[in-house]
Amino acid sequence: MAENSTEILLDFPLLMRVYKDGRVERIAGIDTVPASVDSETGVQSKDVEISPELDISARLYLPRNANPGRKLPLLVYYHGGAFLVESPFSRRYHNHLNTLVAEANVVAVSVGYRLAPEHPVPIAFEDSWLALKWVASQSMGDGQEPWIQENADFDHVYLGGDSAGANIAHNMAIRFGLEKLDGINLDGIFLNCPYFWGKDPIGNEETHSVITKKKDVLRERGYYYKESLMKCGWDGEVDIVDVKGEDHVFSVFLPNSENSKVMMKRVASFING
Repeated sequence: MAENSTEILLDFPLLMRVYKDGRVERIAGIDTVPASVDSETGVQSKDVEISPELDISARLYLPRNANPGRKLPLLVYYHGGAFLVESPFSRRYHNHLNTLVAEANVVAVSVGYRLAPEHPVPIAFEDSWLALKWVASQSMGDGQEPWIQENADFDHVYLGGDSAGANIAHNMAIRFGLEKLDGINLDGIFLNCPYFWGKDPIGNEETHSVITKKKDVLRERGYYYKESLMKCGWDGEVDIVDVKGEDHVFSVFLPNSENSKVMMKRVASFING
């Protein structure tokens, strides 16, 4: 075995390792589960290919009471994982979407995008935009996906995500505003613990390579994001929910906690309000 095949070039604790020979070893988000009917919520799911040549796919979700005679809001969701790990098919995100779809009573498309470092950013953004275009194509009769065509209300589309996925949702909303997509109306976006960084620290951010704090180190970025929105001339409404004392994306990692349940209800209220 070559000497550098086991020598670590980059180590992201609990997430992944990159070896000097170019090999990538992911630690988080590798426990995938099949699409199914969830025994607790009754939510159905299935997998679809969006771009086989680019290996872009998604997992679709329908709530228990889905009926083609009554259209439901459509949520396009982007998973977190620092652009490095996780997928719509991991146990963690599959469970998260089952809970969210049941609580909000929506049709959901959980988007899979290619991950860094093999596919550096902005590839994740391009993949996610391609997926959003695919969703829009269903409204025009160009697609072949009956779950979306028969159950989704294309006049009430929402984008959402956590961490890196929240960053993607923000970027998709900006691009939608610039380029538009025929056939869908974007009603709003929700960003769960958005993963925004900058070269200069804000508030209590630190420059340590390993963060062990018992709260979300990106909290101040969320407030900065809100302030920036209000100053840029945008005339929409923005609401920020600050759950003090919780870790980053706690609602994904600790779905049964009381604060997580409150968060899910808050998101559901936002979508259905």
